[in-house]
Amino acid sequence: MRTAAHPGPAEHTTETPAGPYTYVLITPARNEARSIDLTLKSGVAQTVRPAKWVIVSDGSTDGTDDIVSRYAAEHRWIELVRMPERSERHFAGKVHAFNAGYARVKDLNYDMIASLDGDISFDEDYFAFLLGKLAEDPELGLVGTPFKGSSTYDYRFVSIEHVSGACQLFRRKCFEDIGGYVPVKAGGIDHIAVITARMKGWKTRTFTDKVCLHHRELGSAAHSAGTARRFRDGTLDYALGGHPLWELFRAAYQTTKRPFVVGGLMLLAGYVWAAVRRVERPVSRELVEFRRREQMRRLRTFLTGDG
Repeated sequence: MRTAAHPGPAEHTTETPAGPYTYVLITPARNEARSIDLTLKSGVAQTVRPAKWVIVSDGSTDGTDDIVSRYAAEHRWIELVRMPERSERHFAGKVHAFNAGYARVKDLNYDMIASLDGDISFDEDYFAFLLGKLAEDPELGLVGTPFKGSSTYDYRFVSIEHVSGACQLFRRKCFEDIGGYVPVKAGGIDHIAVITARMKGWKTRTFTDKVCLHHRELGSAAHSAGTARRFRDGTLDYALGGHPLWELFRAAYQTTKRPFVVGGLMLLAGYVWAAVRRVERPVSRELVEFRRREQMRRLRTFLTGDG
């Protein structure tokens, strides 16, 4: 592993509604040359800048490193870390890249830490806004916003308490409490982090006042869109402990979305296939039980209309 390092950053502590908070960013990036310039432009334009931003190139071969290097040369608080190339593609690789970046910041003095994808853009007050939300409520451990793109989440079935993996901003203590990200090859690393945070007693929240823009099809980095992705989502729902009744309602809802009917059927098929094969779950029984209690509580709320 090689690093393009610069002198240690002068920490930014801006007195804004965000309070005198410092934060660090870690961006795992694999062949993001088409979009990472937009992410970098958004980051350097922030009214409250990070104390440190580590961008980890996960074996990129498309010019991503060159783009990041130009920004690192101009901004001493940006650092490029290069990981060796790997032939196997899986979601655990993102966690390994994140951890390489985390090793560069874990001994710094900061209050918040974010995992930020290398294919999104956002306005100049984005992190000031999120820091402000954390400042207002000390029980909030993880925050984010929706993203806009060719795909997005429906918050009736995802919940406003879910925080998309495009940008997850943690209170440092919360991140340490959950033990960081779990390297699961099949995916779901952002879901596991969010659920674990709530299981540990922290609040998690997506704030819809702002959005970030996602510049790549959700899941297109490793999986094709459409029915194949729905099947994978179903297998992942099982692996992460989703309740069968919840999955049935979720599949019914998905039949109303593209690809119509077949999408929902493939989602349910993926869940059933994983259940029949007893696919190994990468999460604890405690987390499975906690997640199912949450799902049943939300399902009752959805069906009865009680908010």
